[in-house]
Amino acid sequence: MAQHRNLDLAAIGNCSVSALIDRNGHYLWACLPRMDGDPVFCALLDDRPAEDPNATGFFAVDLEGATGNSQQYLRNTAILRTELHDEHGGVVEIIDFCPRFSQFGRTYRPQAFVRIVRPVADTPRIRVRLRPASDWGASVASRTYGSNHIRYLNGATTMRLTTNAPITYILDETPFDLEEELVFFLGPDEPFRDEVRAKAHVMLDATIGKWRGWVRQLAVPLEWQDAVIRAAITLKLCQSEETGALLAAMTTSIPEAANSGRNWDYRYCWLRDAYYVVQALNRLGVVDTLEPYLAYLRNLVTDVQGGHLQPVYGIGREARLTERIAEALPGYRGMGPVRVGNQAHEHLQHDVYGQVAMSMAQAFFDERLLRPMNEADFAMLERIAERADRLHDQPDAGLWEFRTMARVHTYSAMMCWAACDRVAKVAAHLGHTERAEHWRSRAGAIRETILEHAWNEEAGHFAGSFGGAELDASLLQMLDVRFIEPDDPRMKATIAAIERDLVRDGHVMRYVDPDDFGAPENAFNICTFWYIEALAISGRRDEAREVFEQMLAWRNHVGLLSEDTAIATGEAWGNFPQTYSLVGLINAAVMLSKPWSEAR
Repeated sequence: MAQHRNLDLAAIGNCSVSALIDRNGHYLWACLPRMDGDPVFCALLDDRPAEDPNATGFFAVDLEGATGNSQQYLRNTAILRTELHDEHGGVVEIIDFCPRFSQFGRTYRPQAFVRIVRPVADTPRIRVRLRPASDWGASVASRTYGSNHIRYLNGATTMRLTTNAPITYILDETPFDLEEELVFFLGPDEPFRDEVRAKAHVMLDATIGKWRGWVRQLAVPLEWQDAVIRAAITLKLCQSEETGALLAAMTTSIPEAANSGRNWDYRYCWLRDAYYVVQALNRLGVVDTLEPYLAYLRNLVTDVQGGHLQPVYGIGREARLTERIAEALPGYRGMGPVRVGNQAHEHLQHDVYGQVAMSMAQAFFDERLLRPMNEADFAMLERIAERADRLHDQPDAGLWEFRTMARVHTYSAMMCWAACDRVAKVAAHLGHTERAEHWRSRAGAIRETILEHAWNEEAGHFAGSFGGAELDASLLQMLDVRFIEPDDPRMKATIAAIERDLVRDGHVMRYVDPDDFGAPENAFNICTFWYIEALAISGRRDEAREVFEQMLAWRNHVGLLSEDTAIATGEAWGNFPQTYSLVGLINAAVMLSKPWSEAR
């Protein structure tokens, strides 16, 4: 099974929990009680074949004599339909979803997974194997059972499976004929007081309605609507609505490249990544993601009282994300280590002040918000800008989170400039003329510092750090944040240099100079999307569309993207699904699409 591991996975979820399911309908990844918790399904990071009696961490509905499968989402939802075919013409349909709908004046989003399994043709013979893991794959979850349920104990979390399937067949993994529709509700250890099959369909219909109602609010571009809708739904799945936190990805330790050791835990809220998510969804007119995230941010800023902001926090605003190795799991395709936690919480990454400021600043202009921004929020915003002003020319780990190298990174300085620039705009909007002038002055001074120290006259392009010569794809963001005009000769020269040294067959490397782990091997998808945006802003729309169409072709079978792409093969690497990549898809589509007027 190890040699067949890939990222042809579909994501389901309800903004409380999530799961990744492969083409055969196997749950390979899901964490409880939160998306940054212990993976009850961890087979994605295990190299034992599913046939191994000691293999654990998956939920499979196996079809005897299987010959093929197909998989797709129900239109405009996060509900997955998998169809399995056998050699005798038998067909099994599996519907997977996490309940999410309005109930009692709030959103019902339990820590639960629902499977509906039914015969479509003939009488297929199936085997159900439900093997939750515990303690990061170190053991199988212990179990007890009753007449219609099985309890699984995973550390401090107890799950209950309620089903109309024969309990004995599930416990013993006995094959049986599928003659009627079966339902599996795997959720909290609470009595299921309804008839499970009828209730599952009520939940299914309500969840379909909830997702389709959400999609109807999206201001999608004319072109590439399916791709944009799928990206938007998946970004929404990466939010914990309880706290507002936005996760960078659902997984940990999928290597950025084979055997690279670049294995990181991305199941946390990076303030940088979250800014890009709310920026992209705001371009689609979404506010229900921004509002809880703003509350998350306000609490963080209150926590630090105008002091140091970490680049990353836990779902519950946990500041300590101590990094350790989960020894029991060998890793994706056996390519460990499997890391839990992320050392980046210890880093200095000064760009975060810009991302926090920009996330908050747009809310001062949006009249749709239930909780309008006020003067106290503006005072908070000024404290963030003051911090950015002080740190704009100080060394940090940068957005790529170098572990042993500190520099004054151009991207970090530029985001500090953006903090001051956006606060100036907010001050003007609020009628605070004196404060607006102050922040315009500070932004202007930072801008001059960047132009002086980031421009390398000898190399003929902007550099990734002050006084450096290295190229960095993040320099393309100078256009997106409106730091420099696209017709500025320095920017044109920098794009040309990036095309010469970082662009490979339409894919873009974030940088090529060796870092703590050697030279990067695979392209970083968000950098390719940044390049597409830069081409479009620079008036090279035909080229931008060509590269964008190529990136769309690299999505997996259900339209999702990981963090990285192998240039030679197009294979997906890195944590999955990656919010950065989906953000890039949305931004590029909105920028490049023909206007809706052409549909008339």
